Amino acid sequence: MTETSAKRGSDRARRAREGNALSRMFGAISLFIRQILDEMRKVIRPTGPELVRYTTVVIAFVVVIMAFVSGFDFVWTHLIAWAFTGSG
Repeated sequence: MTETSAKRGSDRARRAREGNALSRMFGAISLFIRQILDEMRKVIRPTGPELVRYTTVVIAFVVVIMAFVSGFDFVWTHLIAWAFTGSG
């Protein structure tokens, strides 16, 4: 009979709680690194065309937001100038 990965993980966590403080610390660090590597194996990296598409979308979004904020700032500045000085 084979162990499931969840069972092996719980055994590792139990062993990490046992022993002196130094061995627990190194056990916890090694468990943490193993969990990071397990999660990194699940990552799906984008292909070249997907990466170009995502980059283009992000740059376009940033440009649109910059234009909106700049326009808002321009209008707000002129409204404040008109309110306090009478000239825009």
